[in-house]
Amino acid sequence: MSVSAAFFAQAQDVSILRNTVDVYSSTPMVGSSKFNAMAGANGALGGDANSLLTNPAGLGVAISGEVSGTLSIAGNKNKSTWAGSTIDYSKTNTDLGNAGAVMAFPLMTETGWKFINIGINFSNQSLDNYVESPGSSNVIKDFTDKSASLAGHAYNRYGNLSRTSFGVGANYNHNLYIGAGFNFLSASIDQYDTAAFQSLDNGSIEYFNRQNTPMSERSSGFSASLGVIGKLSPNFRIGGSIETPTFWRIDRAYNFYNDPDYGDGTGGESRDLTTPLKATVSAAFVASKNFSLNVDYTLGLTKPKYKVVTGVETEINDFFKDNYKNLSEVRIGAEYRIKQFRLRGGYSYVSNPFDALTVSQVNPDASTSDQSYSNMMLNNRNLASVGLGYDFKSFYIDASYQYVTSTYSNPFLRGIETGNPSTDTAYYSDTRIMSSDYFAVSEVKNNRNNFFITLGWKF
Repeated sequence: MSVSAAFFAQAQDVSILRNTVDVYSSTPMVGSSKFNAMAGANGALGGDANSLLTNPAGLGVAISGEVSGTLSIAGNKNKSTWAGSTIDYSKTNTDLGNAGAVMAFPLMTETGWKFINIGINFSNQSLDNYVESPGSSNVIKDFTDKSASLAGHAYNRYGNLSRTSFGVGANYNHNLYIGAGFNFLSASIDQYDTAAFQSLDNGSIEYFNRQNTPMSERSSGFSASLGVIGKLSPNFRIGGSIETPTFWRIDRAYNFYNDPDYGDGTGGESRDLTTPLKATVSAAFVASKNFSLNVDYTLGLTKPKYKVVTGVETEINDFFKDNYKNLSEVRIGAEYRIKQFRLRGGYSYVSNPFDALTVSQVNPDASTSDQSYSNMMLNNRNLASVGLGYDFKSFYIDASYQYVTSTYSNPFLRGIETGNPSTDTAYYSDTRIMSSDYFAVSEVKNNRNNFFITLGWKF
């Protein structure tokens, strides 16, 4: 499908599309080291506070209280290639990745209800992501007083995404578990979109910011979840859960340039976003107290949708209606116990959220063409994980490692000076305006190396 010029003019920034899916429509999946080592696959196993990330019925599986905290060391590396050149960038963030607690309350009744448990879980992840793409000496821009070649481009995002969940789970006769959770999300994003041009006369570099950037977003959201787990036999369990859309309120502040009335300055706006409804089905095999295996499958049942206030939201919604694919994720995790030692491993796959898109692009030799991409802006993601743990009876310590990979096509540079503040997407320096009818598209390989350490106490 061809991506219309009108859409990108209205949408202001490719980052809006990417962040809608990558930030606001995703769920923070940083749990304890055990959870992370099993790739987040615990929907039919449960037993701890991380059940609130997948299936709140898992709270009902716990038969004792527990509290834990997890240190996250997240490494992010991007390798962007265009015009035969590659730019690498890597960054490591250390933070509190997860904290959770479960309080178990045995029921001294003659009915089949054995426990009612209360859980709380906090999950936090860094959103920092810097993608710098090379330029080309062949791509020339003729300004009124000089000519300059494209020296490069950078998308730069800083921020964090967190989720605090409260839930309750119940245990009926150690065969049926039900649960419900309430989730409060928060996002903080600072986003930059910068192009650089090098003078053909003296080699000096001039930097241009895209209209309405840099921008800052401070957002809050809410969702709820329901779940059930049932034992088909002592060794087999199945589970299912559903999570409502997350209802986001996004408050944005941004820099604007060359406004007919105000010139350069700062502005603000708010948007309401409803993310996809999600359903998860799970199955688990518990061979004995020494081995367990869990498989989860999560499917987005709807599409992201902004509340329409202006034509901008209408254009964004139309894009998602025509080009967004319901996101799906498969997670597989296993644990093997050798006395007090724990060995864990996992794998997950997240599908590409977009259909193939066609853009008009400028090539490194300055020619132009229409090109279709099956991995534009985002792509499928693969995660492999391993972990170790040691149980000291009341206390335990766990560690895990995740390797995450994804490769996608990164569009940049296109921006049009329209004279209308609501549709202008040109790039601005202190003295010049840069507009382009074409995207340049680099290939970005993203690798993440995540380490986690958890300390926990059972009571």
